[in-house]
Formats: sequence, C-alpha cells, structure tokens
Amino acid sequence: MALKEQIIATSLRQFLKYGIKKVTVGKLIEPLGISTKTVYTHFWNKEDLLKHCLLLHYSELEKQFLSLGIETKNPVAAICELWYNAINLDFGVNQVFYHDLNYYYPQLQDAVLRKFFKRNFSKIQHIVVSGIKEGYFRDDLVAEVIPEVISVLYSSISRTGQFKKFKLSAAQLMHNTIDAYLRGVCTDKGLKEIKKNNKS
Repeated sequence: MALKEQIIATSLRQFLKYGIKKVTVGKLIEPLGISTKTVYTHFWNKEDLLKHCLLLHYSELEKQFLSLGIETKNPVAAICELWYNAINLDFGVNQVFYHDLNYYYPQLQDAVLRKFFKRNFSKIQHIVVSGIKEGYFRDDLVAEVIPEVISVLYSSISRTGQFKKFKLSAAQLMHNTIDAYLRGVCTDKGLKEIKKNNKS
C-alpha cells in the first residue's frame, strides 16, 4: 500500500476512534511514525485529509451494502436488511465522529454522501419499484420518494442528536422511525414480510 493510502487508512481509524475536531494531524499519523510535514506533501490540510478519509469510509460502507446481495431478496426484506445493517454499522462508530462531522464539516459530509447516495439510489429505487409491482408496497405512492424519506429518517437517527433525549437503542430508534414508515408504505402482503423480518 502506498504511503498516501496508508495515511488515509490510518487517519480514518483515528478519526473514528477520537472524533475530528480535537484530534491533531500529529495524533492521526502517530501509528505510522511519520512527520506531519510528510502528510502535507500529500494533502493540503486536515480538511483535505478528512475528505479522503470520508471517501474511504463510505466506500467501505458501500462494499458492505453490495455484499448483502439485496437485489436477489424479497423487496421488503431487502429494504429492511439494508437500513438495519446501515444503522448498526453507524452505531458501531464513536458518535463524537458524526457529531463533529455534522457540526464542523456539514458541507464536506453532504458532498461525499451525495456522491455515494447518487451511485446507489437507482438500486434502492429499483427495489421499491419491484416491491410496488409485486404488491408489497402501496401503488398509490411515488417510488422515488420512498428511498428519499428513509434516507432523511436515517440521517436524523445516525447523524444528529435529535433523538438522543429519548435514550433509545439503535433497534428502538429504527422501530419508531424507519420501521414505522415502512409499515405505512406496505400493503398487507408487505406487512406480513416485515413481521417475518422484524420481530419487534
């Protein structure tokens, strides 16, 4: 692995562990035993390094998303599995990381997220369209809107402290937000599938 890639991978692990705002570039590269001067030969500044770290982070999440093989599953099971896996991955990360990202670098995060969401939106939309055709999702709804709504709910759970006051687990938050929304867009046939995939 080239030095630049090593710096990105190591810095990402440090960001995820310690957060973003308070960690110094020196702390980020401490495990590599290199100087900060070396870092600045590859990156303009800490924010530029963070951007590369985010690209790597979301690339890894995308790989995990693709490995689920959701295109081959029942549309309701596929949507449930996708979002439950995503929230579990995010809740496994130090929440200081996402707090710092949202508070100090919202535009950077939005730019990176847009890139990955755009790349995978058509896959999710295809699942929803299939679900409507197969009678799992209501046919009076606009297929393109459903993934957008779920994405907004997901972001509010994983990227903000909006629901922190309720002191709910990731599973409880999902049950009260995305799960509740999915139940609302499902037909009776779809609701039976949700019961199979979610015993909550």
